[in-house]
Amino acid sequence: MKSELNAEASELSGSSSVTTLVDAKLYTVEKLTLLYGLRWSAAEVNLRYLKTTLKMEMLTAKAPAMVRKEIWTHLLAYTLLRTIMWQAVSSSENTVFQLSFQSTRQQFNLLLTLLATTGKRQQRQWHQLLLEQVATNLLTIRPERSEQASFETQTETVSSNAGTSLCLES
Repeated sequence: MKSELNAEASELSGSSSVTTLVDAKLYTVEKLTLLYGLRWSAAEVNLRYLKTTLKMEMLTAKAPAMVRKEIWTHLLAYTLLRTIMWQAVSSSENTVFQLSFQSTRQQFNLLLTLLATTGKRQQRQWHQLLLEQVATNLLTIRPERSEQASFETQTETVSSNAGTSLCLES
């Protein structure tokens, strides 16, 4: 199997490349495969999760300038939540990758009014409470869960399992 992959990689190196990482000694087929898997996880699966969590499956703006503003607002919210998560792990034994993004969003939304309407001293206390709550909301490990590659596959899986067809948003 490994020799077949290396042969295919050698053939590709003479033609148009699928990557700019062309040093075969530094970037083995195994490493490139691992990188592609990480890219899939980061770009595809996490982007879908992000769109769902931030409720951006459907943008409400119609004009291109407003769509851009709406996307930037969502990215700003995402950055704010990730910053809170990084702050929370600074005094915790957990890593940021163990924290739940969804729980962080929910905790932030619960305290948002209090953070916006109280004095500086009380804000610091609410902020500290938020960080403590975020640091304890860990991701649930679900080894039986696997991400589906496409919307069609999800629909087929649900249809065959439930006996009826359901419309799922990806």
